[in-house]
Amino acid sequence: MSNQLSWTRSNPDPPVADESGIRQRTPPPASACFDLYDLRIEVVIPHPDAKIYCGAKSGDYFELRGELLFLPPGQGFSIYSLSSVLPLLAAKQRETHKNDWMTSDAEVACPDPNCETRLRITRTGKRSFKRSETTGTEIPKSQEG
Repeated sequence: MSNQLSWTRSNPDPPVADESGIRQRTPPPASACFDLYDLRIEVVIPHPDAKIYCGAKSGDYFELRGELLFLPPGQGFSIYSLSSVLPLLAAKQRETHKNDWMTSDAEVACPDPNCETRLRITRTGKRSFKRSETTGTEIPKSQEG
């Protein structure tokens, strides 16, 4: 097994050897990183006779990993349904206070008032990001810690 590590957008720093000679990436300082939850957004149909107007099927889903949205191969998703949940996703990706409704409320109604589907947002994991990989904007001096 090679101890060469490839460079990627999510980890572009060159690997360095530790005291054992194994090449490791130097982790960025904790202050230069932030965490986001990965999310799975799944269609929920409340009962078998529900009238569906958005073209969804029970169990249809997409995932949000960092800033990237992933659909399973061959599955579509209504742009109107997507528009109802999209404004909430950035907040759901972040840590929230235990009393914040964003922590507990996980279902969003279809934007068509006659469609009975819901979109359930579930946190599936957490990943860390380096600030320098996500923006070119410097932290304002007034916000530095």
